[in-house]
Amino acid sequence: MSTSTHHISKELAAFEELFKNAVKSNVPLLDRILKYVVKTKGKQLRPMFVILSAKLCGDINEKTYRAASLVELLHTATLVHDDVVDEAAQRRGFFSVYALWKNKASVLVGDYLLAKGLLLSLENNDFKTLHILSEAVSKMSEGELLQMEKSRLLNITEDDYFTIIKNKTASLLASACAAGANSTNNDDAITEKMRLFGEYTGIAFQIKDDLFDYGNDDVGKPTGNDIKEKKLTLPLIYTLGNVNASEKRHLKHLLKNSYRRKESVDFIIEAVKKSGGIGYTIKKMNEYKTKALEILHQFEPSETRDSLESLVRFTTERKR
Repeated sequence: MSTSTHHISKELAAFEELFKNAVKSNVPLLDRILKYVVKTKGKQLRPMFVILSAKLCGDINEKTYRAASLVELLHTATLVHDDVVDEAAQRRGFFSVYALWKNKASVLVGDYLLAKGLLLSLENNDFKTLHILSEAVSKMSEGELLQMEKSRLLNITEDDYFTIIKNKTASLLASACAAGANSTNNDDAITEKMRLFGEYTGIAFQIKDDLFDYGNDDVGKPTGNDIKEKKLTLPLIYTLGNVNASEKRHLKHLLKNSYRRKESVDFIIEAVKKSGGIGYTIKKMNEYKTKALEILHQFEPSETRDSLESLVRFTTERKR
């Protein structure tokens, strides 16, 4: 990932400046919260994908930086709202906005970020960019609600899982790559190719995230957290589909009735490992990584292509 960051260090600096200006407010409380949000935001993977996708397809311009800022504004808004929904006290090892400023301020900050993103595009007539990203926001909401419904009923299938993560996580990364490509070329076929590249990468990214729930590393959230929230991810879905009827009933009973107890969570994690759920999930993750790289390798070799490949590999090899 450091190779990718170095390759576009000047472009990232220009994006940072635009993003900071985009979130400024004249309301003291809001400005204080937004400064905290900017200070604690993560690796900026999505803006990096925007910039590198743009560079792969043409010459970086102001539209590229606005697209990267819109992606980061929308992503940050959804994270602030997610922490309210999940009542999460932490985000990336820091106190969440929800923990520090509670529900009302968090919801309003998320709304403000969404509105600033919309205005940034509308004021510059970036209608195609706005259309691409608006589709992603719609899909993200659908994915979240489908996951809530299926988790409550504990009847999620593998097809449901991939629909959920394609909408909930991969759609934003897909839109980031499409918006970047669109900012430097007018070829709809290339834009769609980059959208699909981002989608496959995003699916691999989310599968890797779900695998962390079954590991021993410190990844910024407790092991078994998804189980405690009754989120059925691929390792557990595979396990429920491949154990005998008695084991399946017992696992479902634990998920319904004692999913917050440590001994129950430990039992479920061990059952997943014994069933081969981890190995199967890693195999599916690598399949999507390979699909993403196959699309990427349709472009001419370049330092930019190498940087994007490095980012794709980072999504499946990262430690947190």
